[in-house]
Order: sequence, then C-alpha cells, then structure tokens
Amino acid sequence: MRIIAKRTLRQFWEEHPDAEEPLLAWYREVEQEDWDMPANVKEKYRNASIVGGNRVVFNIKGSHYRLVVMINYPARIVYVRFIGTHAEYDAINAREV
Repeated sequence: MRIIAKRTLRQFWEEHPDAEEPLLAWYREVEQEDWDMPANVKEKYRNASIVGGNRVVFNIKGSHYRLVVMINYPARIVYVRFIGTHAEYDAINAREV
C-alpha cells in the first residue's frame, strides 16, 4: 500500500515521542500490504474498526492513540486523516475526517 502523509505521523510523534515506534511499526507493516477490501484490513488488524466512508480506525500503542485513515482500495492508497489521543478522537467524526 502507498501511504499518504507520513509527515502527519512524524509531526504527531514529535509531540508524542512514545508514539514514534508504534507508528513506524504500523507504517512499515501497512506498506507491505495489498488490501483490496475492508476484510483484508480486519485479517491483519483484528482490533481495527471499519467505520464507513472507507475509513478505518487503528489503535496505536495499546489504544493510547487513535489513527484514522481513508483507504482507496482500487488504487491501494492509504490516506492518513487523523492521529490523536482518545479525547481528541472523541471530538471528531471518524467517518468524515
């Protein structure tokens, strides 16, 4: 998968250094994937939530952080839409970010 915007992840881990290693691990794993449907995501990440609008929510660092991505399955592109704490996540609509 091609992941668009690693810079967003980097900016987040610069503010939250404990998120760097888990986010890099997620990035490296997802780069190697070839997802063509949401079921493929769930096979790899059982705790991921498919929330509609091609959005997927990942728990990062044991659920300390939430990562919301939008996936264009035919093009094999993952767009980082949001990364934040639980409280920040609760303030957004994951289907629309």
